[in-house]
Amino acid sequence: MPTKFSRRTFLKAAGAATAGITAATTVPKKFLSWAEEAGQKDMKQIPTFCELCFWNCGLIAKVENSKVVKIDGNPLSLRGRGRLCGRGNAALGALYDPDRLKFPLINTGKRGEPVWKRATWDEAFTLIAQKMNTIKEKYGVGALAMIYHGTGAAFWKHLLHAYGVTTFAAPSFAQCRGPRDIGFVLTYGADVGSPEYYDFSKSKYIVLLGSHLGENAHNSQVQDIVKGFSSGAKLTVVDPRLSNIASKADRWLPIKPATDMALLLAWIRIIIEEGLYDKEYVEKYSTGFDELRAAVQQYTPEWAEAETSISSEVILDVAREMGKCAPNVCVGAGRYATWYGDDTQRSRAIAILNALLGSWGREGGYFFPTGAKVPEYPGLPAYPHHEESTPKLDAAYPFALLQTTTSIKQATITDKPHPIKGWFVYGSNLMKTMPDKQETIKAIQNLDLLVAIDTMPVDFINYADIVLPECTYMERFDEFAVGKFKGMSEVSLRQPTVEPLFESKPSWWMTKELGNKLGLSAFFPWKDGEEYLAKRCEAGGMDFAELKRDGVIVKKGGNPYITAENQPEFATPSGKIELYSKQLAEKGFDPVPQYTKHPTPPAGYFRLLFGRAPLHTFSRTTNNFMLTDLQKENYLWVNAKKGKELGLKNGEYVMLVSQDGVTANGRIKVKLTQRLRDDAVYMNHGFGVHSIGMKRANGQGIADDDLITKHAIDPIMGGTAMRGNFVKIVKGA
Repeated sequence: MPTKFSRRTFLKAAGAATAGITAATTVPKKFLSWAEEAGQKDMKQIPTFCELCFWNCGLIAKVENSKVVKIDGNPLSLRGRGRLCGRGNAALGALYDPDRLKFPLINTGKRGEPVWKRATWDEAFTLIAQKMNTIKEKYGVGALAMIYHGTGAAFWKHLLHAYGVTTFAAPSFAQCRGPRDIGFVLTYGADVGSPEYYDFSKSKYIVLLGSHLGENAHNSQVQDIVKGFSSGAKLTVVDPRLSNIASKADRWLPIKPATDMALLLAWIRIIIEEGLYDKEYVEKYSTGFDELRAAVQQYTPEWAEAETSISSEVILDVAREMGKCAPNVCVGAGRYATWYGDDTQRSRAIAILNALLGSWGREGGYFFPTGAKVPEYPGLPAYPHHEESTPKLDAAYPFALLQTTTSIKQATITDKPHPIKGWFVYGSNLMKTMPDKQETIKAIQNLDLLVAIDTMPVDFINYADIVLPECTYMERFDEFAVGKFKGMSEVSLRQPTVEPLFESKPSWWMTKELGNKLGLSAFFPWKDGEEYLAKRCEAGGMDFAELKRDGVIVKKGGNPYITAENQPEFATPSGKIELYSKQLAEKGFDPVPQYTKHPTPPAGYFRLLFGRAPLHTFSRTTNNFMLTDLQKENYLWVNAKKGKELGLKNGEYVMLVSQDGVTANGRIKVKLTQRLRDDAVYMNHGFGVHSIGMKRANGQGIADDDLITKHAIDPIMGGTAMRGNFVKIVKGA
């Protein structure tokens, strides 16, 4: 298949989103009047950075008469390099969404069946402080926890740390990238970063497994892989679905779902047995080669063909192509990694494969990033110290290097190993991020306090006791975004482009005011968010005025590759790359990854696969008026031949039922395609919103999370595997 393509083809959503301003039938009239009034004279250009995904690309807001009228990429930003994806271009849709949360709310009804009372900020803070103090007196401060996603969470973490809370978790660990990070940490003593340390622009050969690159719109990474292609890099994509990036590959390997480990182990065996590995690199920097070699002998290409449905000839060819191009090879680690329950070991296999090829710290493989750090605000009191009087929540998962939402939820339900009675949830729609929705609701019903801080009335808001409306990222000062890149580092500033709309407030203000209620004013000595950031810049020797003007400060760093003078260090027990992990062996796990068969769909069912839509950041953007007209609902991808056997027609609506007999709310439109295997179906995540407050998104399509009724837990680090669910298609929707 051809590898040459234009950025327009790959990220066509960007232009479409901008053009959608004038064409959209659901754009608020007030927004249109602002756009029409806007002229070019006296226009301010204010740099900040995006929050529509974690990439945090730099942008420049063009502001006239206190209204943002256009968004452009910031050319100084290392994350975006002057470009924005479709979602980033739709920042105005988030800012001027009439469905935004506008003022504090107190639920006087039941969780899940709210009766909202409009409250003042003082009423909301007084109630929160009273409930926090009651929980602390009755159960101890260990009964409070925070679940978060997003930049503004830093202020809430600071407040709760000051109060004595020690339990903090992000769904991005246990429900997304945690197994990947732990797999690499166990192998190299380091993770792969965020953004990842892929040296795609210099690669000769790239392998991606289940990656939705481009559809996830990871801006600079997309630019890097396009640059790599233009220099002749070859690409192999392993995926049951012909994703957008797979359509640009030299090889698409439509693997049988849940057999990726078999393919990886076969590649490892071939590279060892045919002497394709980097012998000098492996000998100098790794340990456990002989044990690895012995452990993979059974995984022949012929065996792998029977498991994966990929021919042994293709398996051999790809292994040899990687070996030929080594060390300028990058076998991508992915991002969303919670698949089948053995995900840390699968990530270990990817890490080991890269080590054999000598790609860690080598051009075209994984580079060593340049770090950056901004000092904390000077002179703050130390956080209160609490003796470890309560059992560790994640004791069952010995390599859970971060707290997991998995364990917080279980402790909330069972009160074991100790009670959790209060949740603060920042910017995270837990109805969609966590598996087994009914289990999540069960945990919520056992709480004494649930505070939600968000910009939109997402599904989860219906279960909150108190809702605090945060202003959007276009209206606030926020925590710095510090990026590590190849030979450079970046500090980015978020600053308000306009004043907060309605009664919404930034998190720096909310936490300062609530801190005063809790007697923690000493932890909040700053006058406002701007002073907080300026003092930290001063402490770090950075020019805050320059940062406000440019949006970013970029500094050059050291050599990103291994050289005679730049030798790598590995933060593992052996001080080397651990192909064989004694750490895992000591805890009763396989020291070398081994293959485990996973269940296959029963007759009449399909494996449920899901992923990103190029135009949406999951449920965060499904109400955005600049994007909903371009993609209002999700579609159910069904193999065309299989669909016709079932009597399905392209574009007809169907319902879906899980293997546990749960029928998803709503209906979904069929998309018959040759771009998918016949044993799976695929849909975009984030749709099927169940919130009447989100008028454009509510009830559009089906929520895959309705159908994720079972999950396996990774025993190494506590991640929740969500690709083991099967669904049946029901006609007549």
